[in-house]
Amino acid sequence: MSAVPESGADAVARYFVSHLTRYDYGRPVALGRHVLHLTPRGLPWQRVISHELDADPAPSERLTGLDAFGNPIETLAIALQHHGLDVHARSWVELSERPAAGESPNWESVRDRMVFRAGHRPDAGERDAARFLFESRHVRVKRDLAEWAARSFAPGKSLLDGVRALNDRIHAEFAFDPEATHVATPVMEVLRQRRGVCQDFAHLMLSALRSLGLAARYMSGYLLTTPPPGSPRLVGADASHAWIAVWCPNAGWVEFDPTNGVQAGIGHITLGWGRDFGDVTPLRGVIVGGGEHTPSIEVSVVPEADYAALFGATRRA
Repeated sequence: MSAVPESGADAVARYFVSHLTRYDYGRPVALGRHVLHLTPRGLPWQRVISHELDADPAPSERLTGLDAFGNPIETLAIALQHHGLDVHARSWVELSERPAAGESPNWESVRDRMVFRAGHRPDAGERDAARFLFESRHVRVKRDLAEWAARSFAPGKSLLDGVRALNDRIHAEFAFDPEATHVATPVMEVLRQRRGVCQDFAHLMLSALRSLGLAARYMSGYLLTTPPPGSPRLVGADASHAWIAVWCPNAGWVEFDPTNGVQAGIGHITLGWGRDFGDVTPLRGVIVGGGEHTPSIEVSVVPEADYAALFGATRRA
């Protein structure tokens, strides 16, 4: 996958995002309750123009709100027997460039700033960042990971230069292979086999940074990709994407994409963030019945200029 939009101080891009999840259950389901992270998050550089979500069968109860990290969520309850479930989210978003991070302090000072000190009153940025310092379900904090990451963080090196070096290393040394891992593959296995997908590389980078004592969070969303030269853009051929953000005292949260070896830009559409994938799973829930089932997922990220050619309609405001 590769990010393709042209960058520039005044660059603005609009995208249509379609995310269809379909479950075909092996046996009837009597009751289902699902939590959805499928609504793009409004940010200074990301404006949500419109968002709609359809479910089939129609839910008997539907609630909207925010999770513990401030991400928009929807909760669906389906209290009638059903053999399948389709959830289709459609959004229009407008993106501009993220603010330039500028220079950063050396990484050791950032690490030391996050260490508890009696009598020190952390500011709002430190309090927010503290939630992203520790192990979580998919992220490990280990001495082996700190030693591996330290190759990118020489003494006195600026924080963001070190993170860029680590981001570049993962991109160069690891192969994108969707057959190599699954959602529960341990991060140490990803480090050993040097293969995986964007979710794996994000968890690995988070593990490395947190093992050094740096605060970093998991970013969930979409990435605009480009088809091979001469090939048309296909509907449903994209996928969800994952990257990371590291906390920098003078710049706030700065985003990096280890899968592509870049900083997040005008092609990265944000759904939300959390400690790891488990906090911002696009769709998760519990069902009564159902038997074996595997979801099929179709994602399209379409620039505004290509929308009419693909869907035969003009953009709805």
